Amino acid sequence: MRLILLVLIGLFLLIQYPLWFGQGGWLSVQALKAKVSEQQAANEGLRQRNLAMEAEVEDLRSGTEAVEERARTDLGLLSDEEVYVQILPADGEKPETKPPTP
Repeated sequence: MRLILLVLIGLFLLIQYPLWFGQGGWLSVQALKAKVSEQQAANEGLRQRNLAMEAEVEDLRSGTEAVEERARTDLGLLSDEEVYVQILPADGEKPETKPPTP
């Protein structure tokens, strides 16, 4: 009787091993679920960045204010009515400036 019980317990443990530790087992499924949730979080961040970029592109296509703002900040351009004034610091150090555009 004891031998049969030990054999049945041994067979039960052999059956359980692939369930817990084998390929597609419970532990590997949990690890894959963690990877999937990390990737979904990264994808959501990238999706938000893409939406912001799409909004910026649409703004640049549709309006002139966005184009003017980009020209002012990135290229240092001025309109015809504007006057460029630069205030130097009191300590005599030369500030970093962008070269004027023709």
